Amino acid sequence: METQEQSPTGPLAEVRVVELGVWVAGPAAGGIMADWGADVIKVESAGGDPQRAVFGSVGLDGSMPVPPFEVDNRGKRSVVLDLRDFDDHAAFDRLLSTADVLVTNMRPGALERLELGPDRICARHPRLVYGAISGYGLDGEDRDRAGYDIGAFWARSGLAHTMVPPGEMPPGLRSGMGDHQTGMTLVAGVMAKLLERERTGRGGLVSTSLLRTGMYSIAWDFGIQLRFDRRESTKPRDRNRAPLINCYRAGDDRVFWLICLEADRHWPKVLAAIDRPDLADDPRYVDATARMTHAVELIAEFDLAFAARPLGEWAERFDEHDVWWAPVQSIVDVIADPQAQAGFVEMTPRRGEEPFRAVATPVDFDGHSITAGPVPRLGEHTDEILDELRDIT
Repeated sequence: METQEQSPTGPLAEVRVVELGVWVAGPAAGGIMADWGADVIKVESAGGDPQRAVFGSVGLDGSMPVPPFEVDNRGKRSVVLDLRDFDDHAAFDRLLSTADVLVTNMRPGALERLELGPDRICARHPRLVYGAISGYGLDGEDRDRAGYDIGAFWARSGLAHTMVPPGEMPPGLRSGMGDHQTGMTLVAGVMAKLLERERTGRGGLVSTSLLRTGMYSIAWDFGIQLRFDRRESTKPRDRNRAPLINCYRAGDDRVFWLICLEADRHWPKVLAAIDRPDLADDPRYVDATARMTHAVELIAEFDLAFAARPLGEWAERFDEHDVWWAPVQSIVDVIADPQAQAGFVEMTPRRGEEPFRAVATPVDFDGHSITAGPVPRLGEHTDEILDELRDIT
């Protein structure tokens, strides 16, 4: 089999991670650690991670490269094991004896049926950090319910409902959003547990869920509801009660966001930028409370003003008057944005492939240049890894 040797670099260069994960959240956690230099061994069934064939499963050309799989699985080694087979199960146990971390997003019941639940594994391998991602948590009646990020993170957490005005149907979640946030959440927990192991010599269970991560994403809203038994619902753009923290359309149809959080401080700067000093004397807008009360009228004033110039001109005027703002960019815009270039990484191509780019994991480390290793073929490293385990009892 074709392999490409890699010299481990990064802050996790001496860490070995075994990944028993499919689709996105578990592989995302393993992928982050692979980018950070860990030796991540992806354990797959003979059929492989279903994400490898996701394009074909939705009716697209199944022979195309699968960038969603590449992002979360680059730099790993792939070994095929049948965990229902006695010998392969024993090989998996030997592999865990060499590992610092196990990452899995298999359902709790499935892990227990395979005798791979956290209680059993942590008792057998006390230094191992067992990182578990689930849809709804490891306990409770829904512990084995299928979640995916669209269900557990987006819908059931309250996030989708909170994002739209009352009565409106929420939009769909972009693929992998909740999974990636939850994967990063697990990585943070695993890092804390590894640090604790340095003091105590013992690993143990670290768990998170798509549901909990979704809830934490809107912790401000939950906090207000829990504290005051009420909160303000999401408003349509033209009825936003904070006109200085709102999106607007310039004369060339490009959209931008005002982010003037300190309303009284920023108010005169906005008026200077739009050449409307007269609004400073309007009793409807005399202070933040008045502007909130008359937000609909002020948004209408801003809509008329901003429609008079293209965004490029507004950008110059905003910067001149220290108005805080940001463009609403498409993915194509971001790819061309000079400020965003540090957010991309050159993928290590396999022999015969052209180089290509992907999104980098969003953390940099002083002294390390993060590289994205090649994407493993299914079972590419099976023989190599089994050879490494041959002398382990």
